[in-house]
Amino acid sequence: MQIPRRVVALGFFDGVHLGHQALMMTARERAEQLAAVPSVITFDAHPDAVVRGMDVALLGDLEERKSLIARVGGIDDIHVFHFDRQFMRVAWEDFVRQVKDELGAVHLVIGWDFCCGWRGEGTAARIAAWCGEHDMGCDIVEQVTLDGTPVSSTYIRSLVAAGDMERAARFLGHAYSVSHAVVHGCQRGRRMGIPTINFPIPEGIIVPRYGVYATCAHLASGPQCAVTNVGVRPTFAGDGRVTVETNLLDYAGELYGQNVRIDFLAFLRDETRFPSQAALAEQIRRDIDNTRRYFRDREVGV
Repeated sequence: MQIPRRVVALGFFDGVHLGHQALMMTARERAEQLAAVPSVITFDAHPDAVVRGMDVALLGDLEERKSLIARVGGIDDIHVFHFDRQFMRVAWEDFVRQVKDELGAVHLVIGWDFCCGWRGEGTAARIAAWCGEHDMGCDIVEQVTLDGTPVSSTYIRSLVAAGDMERAARFLGHAYSVSHAVVHGCQRGRRMGIPTINFPIPEGIIVPRYGVYATCAHLASGPQCAVTNVGVRPTFAGDGRVTVETNLLDYAGELYGQNVRIDFLAFLRDETRFPSQAALAEQIRRDIDNTRRYFRDREVGV
């Protein structure tokens, strides 16, 4: 079987932000020029977690990242490399040669700060020089800034942790989102006449600021305006687990087991412990009104 010619963008791509999208746009443009397939290589573990032992809370898990690469980056040909301590010791030349030989890469697209191989010795400049010596092209995409601030996954993580979803969306180039299959909750919302869909924050994913958000829920049937609480439900005695609870405005139906994506649009208020269930229900209704106002005032469509 003949290997297709590929233009490959290399990176981890956490969040698929504006900088990542610049790489993917370049890869698509080069692929069109070279009659090749635009492709992406990403990794199953964050290099800093393996190399430096850092606890990196990501903007999304691998499946979310792949979905964003296709949906936002416009590339469906995605290759996931296993990143472990053995892989980090591979010489950078051997890694680039593997990409060339096994994936049929005729051109690479990398960021200005990309590095690979043992001790990060495969810098962008060295990779570009190697490509020039081995009948391959290479584009090095310069740093992308917005409002004078460099676009980076690290910075966007800080925005999500602070609940600043509107600024996070500007740097991402799309809404910050969390996806998961809907699980059974405690049915408290249903008993209050305000049913919610529930799922946990996936392991290893950054937890947004505890509170209530105007959101958009993407169901199999289409998008729905929604209001979402992230937190530990302090009004009720619980086990301290962080959950995402979403009330879908003007929707009735069972969604258990179905995968739902929640786009976080704006922070409304902090999570609060209320003196009673009735007081909580009253506040949730105000949250729903505020969410409707958010969509109406900004003429946000779903």
